[in-house]
Amino acid sequence: MRIYNTMTRQKEEFVPLETGKVKMYSCGPTVYDYFHIGNARPFIIFDTLRRYLEYLGYEVTFVQNFTDIDDKMINRANKEGITVKELGERFIAEYFKDAEALGIKRATIHPKATENIDAIIDVVKKLEEKGYAYNVDGNVYFRTKKFKDYGKLSHQPLDELEAGARIDINEGKEDPMDFALWKAQKEGEPAWESPWGMGRPGWHIECSAMVNEYLGNTIDIHSGGKDLIFPHHENEIAQSECANGCEFAHYWMHNGYINIDNRKMSKSLGNFFTIRDITEKYEPQVVRFFMLSAHYRSPVNFSDTLMAQAKSAMDRVYNCIENLEFLKKSAMEKAASDDEKLLLAELEKAKKRFLDAMDDDLNTADAISAIFDIVSAANKCFSENGGNSLEVVEKTLSYIHELGDVLGLFKDRQKSASKEIEELIEKRNEARKAKNYQEADRIRDELKARNIELKDTPTGVKWSYIK
Repeated sequence: MRIYNTMTRQKEEFVPLETGKVKMYSCGPTVYDYFHIGNARPFIIFDTLRRYLEYLGYEVTFVQNFTDIDDKMINRANKEGITVKELGERFIAEYFKDAEALGIKRATIHPKATENIDAIIDVVKKLEEKGYAYNVDGNVYFRTKKFKDYGKLSHQPLDELEAGARIDINEGKEDPMDFALWKAQKEGEPAWESPWGMGRPGWHIECSAMVNEYLGNTIDIHSGGKDLIFPHHENEIAQSECANGCEFAHYWMHNGYINIDNRKMSKSLGNFFTIRDITEKYEPQVVRFFMLSAHYRSPVNFSDTLMAQAKSAMDRVYNCIENLEFLKKSAMEKAASDDEKLLLAELEKAKKRFLDAMDDDLNTADAISAIFDIVSAANKCFSENGGNSLEVVEKTLSYIHELGDVLGLFKDRQKSASKEIEELIEKRNEARKAKNYQEADRIRDELKARNIELKDTPTGVKWSYIK
């Protein structure tokens, strides 16, 4: 497998630190609200990477943190008259609801910043002892210019970063580019005891501490959105490598931005959507399909038109799955026909195309195309008139599910007719046998009004929900 490494700006062969094992860290949400469509992209992308690595046989230890102490959390908690802890617990629970709906597996470990204060303090102390950090009235800052490689991830020299950065002017800092490792307590804020007095961690330090705590000093893959390259990931590298004296991560992966109707997502523009908002309108699987239909490093544009196209494309696969499930009922225990033998060969070719695409820097767009190749071949091969080989039908189904599962897609949709609908379908069958076509048509129309569509085939009545 080859991965585009943001650090080197080229695709590199993926070679883990330890044979058969992968240590992977991905930045998680700040839990002050429901996560939005921009957050969803890295969650889905790097869940898919994890799934693929596990599919290849790796034992993956995947850590995704929760930032549960930060200015936004403090402000919202104060506004609602609750504690920061109560706010965090509420939105961590909501995160899991939305993530599960999107097919995102739980990380091996989901550490919280507030539960790793001792580990955070240990890293800050180490940096202070080595001369990379200094204390100003209980605020501890990192000496950015003391780290000679600062800017190596964003590929910009320090003076350019300084010119383009939003810098928090603080008279106590030695340099405007220095960033906070530990913040002295302000009135009304949650705080923890530390060698520098009561305070709380800065944003960047929590990830370094949690990587060290749960994965070790050096990991295989660190991932997140492109917006995190600077300053967050740049600062993680600086503080981690200065504290530990070794490389922090071998591979850095970043996904592209999301625009809404070709405009940057912004609350002020009124185009800011949480996943909770979007899944009220679209099936969560459609959101995941949409995210994986483009290469993860490319920018994507989210719009109703494109979501409708994604739904239509995904429905083609679901329709194929439903057709194959229906054909299983009448399929025969017999050897494959010549056409079915050609289909079996196409299954193997499509699987190879799928694996080649995923091995090429997680090219999920081309991987999905390989699944559509299977769908097209299956639709051409099988006949609703019967006579299909049960073995070939089942094998085709298994290929779609196997490859779909790697992407977290094409889970079985809940499709169960109520007892009343089943009885209506049976009554229509009886009416048709009695040549009472008026009654049969009436029942068909009644079912259609309930979004149930019937299709008469030589092997029985096939029904589906109208999408």
